Amino acid sequence: MASLQEPWLLENGNLKGSSKEMRHGRTAHNMSSSSLRKKSDLTLVSKVKCGMLRLLLTNLQEVILGTKLSVLFPAIPLAIAAQCYGFGRPWIFALSLLGLTPLAERISFITEQIAYYTGPTVGGLLNATCGNATELIIAIFALWQHKVGVVKYSLLGSILSNLLLVLGTSLFCGGIVNLGKEQKYDRRQADVNALLLLLALLCHMLPLLFRISGASASLTAVPTLQLSRASSIVMLVAYITYIVFQLVTHRQLFEAQEDSEEDDGDVNSEETPVIGFWSGIVWLVGMTAVVALLSEYVVGTIEDASESWGLSVSFISIILLPIVGNAAEHAGAVIFAFKNKLDISLGVALGSATQISLFVVPLCVVVAWMLGINMDLNFNLLETGALALSIITTAFTLQDGTSHYLKGLTLLLCYVVIAACFFVSKTPLNHGNVIDVGTVNSEVGVIRGRPF
Repeated sequence: MASLQEPWLLENGNLKGSSKEMRHGRTAHNMSSSSLRKKSDLTLVSKVKCGMLRLLLTNLQEVILGTKLSVLFPAIPLAIAAQCYGFGRPWIFALSLLGLTPLAERISFITEQIAYYTGPTVGGLLNATCGNATELIIAIFALWQHKVGVVKYSLLGSILSNLLLVLGTSLFCGGIVNLGKEQKYDRRQADVNALLLLLALLCHMLPLLFRISGASASLTAVPTLQLSRASSIVMLVAYITYIVFQLVTHRQLFEAQEDSEEDDGDVNSEETPVIGFWSGIVWLVGMTAVVALLSEYVVGTIEDASESWGLSVSFISIILLPIVGNAAEHAGAVIFAFKNKLDISLGVALGSATQISLFVVPLCVVVAWMLGINMDLNFNLLETGALALSIITTAFTLQDGTSHYLKGLTLLLCYVVIAACFFVSKTPLNHGNVIDVGTVNSEVGVIRGRPF
């Protein structure tokens, strides 16, 4: 193994910092995904004489076959073939969704490998940015196709699945397996995330209340849109502050989860990078491009899948997309809960929900603003109510710093009820998401409403 690492060291120079310092660049997302990785056997590859060929085969071995989800990679060429040869569009949707599952986990792995060379701060920033790359790319493609409803539903579903499904499953399974132990976690990190989630909820509630309290939709449409854009800027500022808080000023609050893993050999099996810096950059760009391609397929076929399967677009976007798209990360969080390491599980669930609420959602509003698309933060009464109750329930669940299986079961039952609600809901995709301004004040001008 040492001989295989030698070319990388020559290619990329010395590593920055000790192994302990480099691990500080890892986030809970990376550590949860690491539980799904498997150690590669490089015995045959090491016998290849050609250095470049050996390096290529090593990269393929580590990146493609170095995960337990490698069995899902064939779904990617099958989805592309189904699109090229005109197969049933529901099949394209299903295959694309399956193909996104291993890609999300591999992007997490690659960003961790790059973080070994960039140092802890830059690595942590890169991990935080790419933590929800799949959701962001799907949202951008949906915006490009003016499917604002899909954007709102999919991002709402990601938040709900992290708060209720992932966290609930982790607490429930961890409580069942560790019945004889008292499960504890650092509530300071949970308090920080709960506070930021409440800020995001406020920014969602005000546009909704503003729209409801107005005399007519035509009079409140433009102010609601302007309020949403202003709130989005505030949310982005809050997220940047959160990143500084997490990586610079209060790093110790988020390092407890790393210290708790030091006695676990499985997690620390990758003390040194297994691919080079530039190889990681190439893999990251390539996999992001594939994610973008599959995301385009998902967005373009979601309505056909809805009609074929008899499920509403809201149910597919809020329930199915987050479950399948983030299955790797979710499974990792549950595995660490089995090991009585709830700090990592909470870091995955709450960290991902916070990132989507304070970064991905407002970023989509700003991007839509730049594209001339009228996207606001009004997610409608039912959706915003489900979000509010989920955040409040989660905050109450985590307030004492201890856990048992009943807390997890309660969160899971809440998710089941919300899923049933959207399953029976047959609301059209553009219902309640139309800004129909008509003719307004001359200072504002005339804005044509677009169906969201």
